[in-house]
Amino acid sequence: MKKYILTLVFIVLSSNLKLQAQEKVTQVQPTIMIIPWVKDGQDIRTILEDDFNKRIAIAKVKEAFDDRGFTTYDFTQKLKQAMNEMALKSDEKTDLKAEIIRLSGADIIIETEVFVQKSSTGNSVKLILEGKDSYTAQSLSNKIGESGKFYTDDIAKLSKKAVESCIEDFLNTMNDKFSGIIENGRSIRINIGFIEDSEHNMDSEIGDEGDLLSDLLEEWMDVNAHNNNFHIQGVSENTMVIDDFRIPLKDPKTGRNYRATKLSSKLRKYIKNKLGLSVKQGKRSEAEVNIIIQ
Repeated sequence: MKKYILTLVFIVLSSNLKLQAQEKVTQVQPTIMIIPWVKDGQDIRTILEDDFNKRIAIAKVKEAFDDRGFTTYDFTQKLKQAMNEMALKSDEKTDLKAEIIRLSGADIIIETEVFVQKSSTGNSVKLILEGKDSYTAQSLSNKIGESGKFYTDDIAKLSKKAVESCIEDFLNTMNDKFSGIIENGRSIRINIGFIEDSEHNMDSEIGDEGDLLSDLLEEWMDVNAHNNNFHIQGVSENTMVIDDFRIPLKDPKTGRNYRATKLSSKLRKYIKNKLGLSVKQGKRSEAEVNIIIQ
């Protein structure tokens, strides 16, 4: 009888530990960077330098995330770092905003648009917050915060009121979406094609069993997609488009962010080493993989 009781206790304890581990995973808190919203042609380097009120407002947004225990990265520091890196690569064309986001290492970028309105009936601050997955630019949350009108020139207080009017709803939506990414994976796009004079196409038979190339690629997608979660948009003789392929948020071996470039390398090696086809890497980004079979 004691043996059965001990076994039952062990099973219960094991189950509790598993549940705690699962809860720990789903409670992963994203890292954040607050950046100013910029319109086309506007210089992200000077937008805060030229507007003290915007600088105050964005500082208050960052403060709200800091107060709630989030790890945040400073935009100004990352801007300086990006500018230094770009100076060393002066012969390469690089988008400054994209470089800032890349160097930040943040999971989520909060773009903040600030409106300071002054009138005879009172002054106010209006904020538009948009949270995006820093790797895929998927929108995670959008909210508008308004301070209301007050007879004061204290922009810091008005900015704080504007933030407080929307921050909880913003965070609830953002956390729900981010939890979905943790559970279901980060969505990227995969395009597989052929050079113009290739001897192969998606209907080519590969190996001794005569499997179609398209079928083998689909099997690979099923095995390697996070939780087998992927969607093929279409397959033709010369292309395969996977418009929604899920990769894990974190690399299970290193704990670091899992990048699309790693998935791209894995797919390219499979086509070359397992299927015996010549292949080259097409243009790639954090949200898209392009493979070209020769």
